[in-house]
Amino acid sequence: MKTAGPARDFRGTRRGFLRASLWLIAPLALPLDLIPAAVWARPPDEPGGPTIDVRDKGARGDGSHDDTAAIQAAIDALPASGGTVTIPDGNYMVDASRPLELRSNMRLQMTPAATLRAIANDLDRSYMIKVWRADNVQIIGGRIVGERAGHRGTTGEWGYGINIQASNNVSVVGTHISDCWGDGIWIGGLGKRASVVVSTNVTLDHVVSTNNRRQGLSIGPVRGVNVLHSTFSNTNGTKPQAGIDIEPQGQGPASDITFSDCTITGNQGSGLEMSKNVSGVVLKRCEVRGNNGYGVLAGGGANQITITDNVIADNGLVGVAMAATASDVRITGNTLTGNSARYLRRMVSSLSSLRASDRAHNLRVDQAARNITVSGNRFQP
Repeated sequence: MKTAGPARDFRGTRRGFLRASLWLIAPLALPLDLIPAAVWARPPDEPGGPTIDVRDKGARGDGSHDDTAAIQAAIDALPASGGTVTIPDGNYMVDASRPLELRSNMRLQMTPAATLRAIANDLDRSYMIKVWRADNVQIIGGRIVGERAGHRGTTGEWGYGINIQASNNVSVVGTHISDCWGDGIWIGGLGKRASVVVSTNVTLDHVVSTNNRRQGLSIGPVRGVNVLHSTFSNTNGTKPQAGIDIEPQGQGPASDITFSDCTITGNQGSGLEMSKNVSGVVLKRCEVRGNNGYGVLAGGGANQITITDNVIADNGLVGVAMAATASDVRITGNTLTGNSARYLRRMVSSLSSLRASDRAHNLRVDQAARNITVSGNRFQP
């Protein structure tokens, strides 16, 4: 069934759609006890090869010594055939101006009490961990803490915790990322549209990305990303400030992306945004709650989207919004409740009067959106 709400025609860019729709107002004060990265998340298979402890290369983990060179030395000491670098308990300082560069066929194994902490810098762009043009890479456990609190500059929005580009078969399991100047995690491609090399077969499992400045997770050109049992929360500082933003724009396509059993909450922007060149996205069994913007927003030509069996609640703007250029979307079996609350509380004096229009404030489909199927959703006042 094609369903169109009473919305106006919001053509054009994502920013134009945001401006034309319900406006953003002050954030809710939410208790946001983060879901920790589960230590019982099943890690990928062992890579084989030697195991090198970063302490054997001179890393101290004392919270003051710059351990960047020692950790990189352990990585570089692995043979091309692969192996494991272990980081034991400790507070390891990392200079994000010369990031840790992971290699093919390796595992970076951190204990739950191992923290990689960025040294403050003044750069617009920096990286703590880079996985570029690499295959068969695993990042397991530990904590990655950015330097947003001590950042010495005021410009830029590209300070990354983990940056994965043009790589294949990469897994991040049970890792906690926080306080980055830009994105907690970026997954994308390298090169321009005609020659872009996309990342393929990337898995995030039991990951927490919280209190980052730009996004919890950004996705550029990719083919095959699976995100499960992960939390993206409290993004704040510079727009778009989403929990998750799939934003390949003109660089190239992003396709075949699944989010399952995830929590997206308390972000200053929207929970999940999708822009042009995005297709084949599945959001299932997730909780998208208490974000300042939309719960889920598809615009800019996003297509082939499935949104099913989720709880999408208490978001500042519409729970699920499909812009004019969205197409081939299934929105089924979701619970949508309490969305648009910030806008509505400014417009009416009694929340009891909202019940008749509850559906419109929880689910909005532009009249020009094509092939939108809506069924089996529960709209609760």
